[in-house]
Amino acid sequence: MDCGPDHKSFRRLNAMHLLMIGTPYELVVRNSRVSERTLRLWVCRFNTCGIDGLIHRSGAGRPRILQHEEIAARILPVVEDPSLAGQTHWTARKLCGWLNENLEAELSYRTVVRYLHEHDYKRKIPRPMPEPPDRDAWEDKRDAFAGELLGLLEDEGCEVFFGDEAGFEGDPRPRQKWVKRGSRPTVGYHGGHVRQNVVGAVNPRDGQLVSLIVPHNDTEVFQAFLDTMAEEVPDQGKPIWLVLDNASWHHSNSLNWHHIMPLYLPPYSPDFNPIERLWQHLKSHYLAGFITKQSEELADKLEASIKHLLSMPETVQSVCRTHSE
Repeated sequence: MDCGPDHKSFRRLNAMHLLMIGTPYELVVRNSRVSERTLRLWVCRFNTCGIDGLIHRSGAGRPRILQHEEIAARILPVVEDPSLAGQTHWTARKLCGWLNENLEAELSYRTVVRYLHEHDYKRKIPRPMPEPPDRDAWEDKRDAFAGELLGLLEDEGCEVFFGDEAGFEGDPRPRQKWVKRGSRPTVGYHGGHVRQNVVGAVNPRDGQLVSLIVPHNDTEVFQAFLDTMAEEVPDQGKPIWLVLDNASWHHSNSLNWHHIMPLYLPPYSPDFNPIERLWQHLKSHYLAGFITKQSEELADKLEASIKHLLSMPETVQSVCRTHSE
């Protein structure tokens, strides 16, 4: 009784104590200020579970309908491949209806959404990609390249950088923002064509980033980037790989690669290049809502943003973390 977590537990334990020392039942009911039915329930719990049956604890809510293992085995495969359910795409409501009909689980819309969030799923607009002319051969090339790339990433005796170019507009696409319900948010634009380009390479293992802000992309500009990277990533006796797409200036015979070795992505495979996620992070976290008519202002903003990223290699690591890690 002295160690009871709250007053409710004390009252219940005190009632059992009074009964055990011979106090009349009616007097215990009056002392506990409960009905005879409630006291009988307390006695039943005490006889069944002992003291633990009388300790008051707040409930944890309704039990889960599906455990994490069941969700991974029964729901996520259908989410990844709607054709397994005879569908071409899912909305949360459509998925909820199909699950209730086929699994007989009686899941609510909010429960389905919560289950998806628990497994790191969220709504995203797919990025359009050209359909490869020969999908089977393309998939074979991707599988072979993925095996080679994973081997390099797991090899502590080499360093793997991922390179790419990205364009940044002075009049960017509006981003989502928090606004009061019912309001009509607006964002200004001037319809100009102010643009700056960034060429860079990132090492997801340690977060090292090498980048240049450039006016355009061609063989001469890419050579300047290779010269910069060769200085910032010196030769230390182990292979340094640079994974790139198949832009024409990446294949120029006049390029001086120094001690860097190129590795070219298969066609239609930007998803293998984690620096793509870094460019999206830069646009959404640093340049969202930034509008300018001056190319110099955009270059200054990009420079400050990239410098801030350079000071946080752990953030670069997190954004560019590869599947092998």
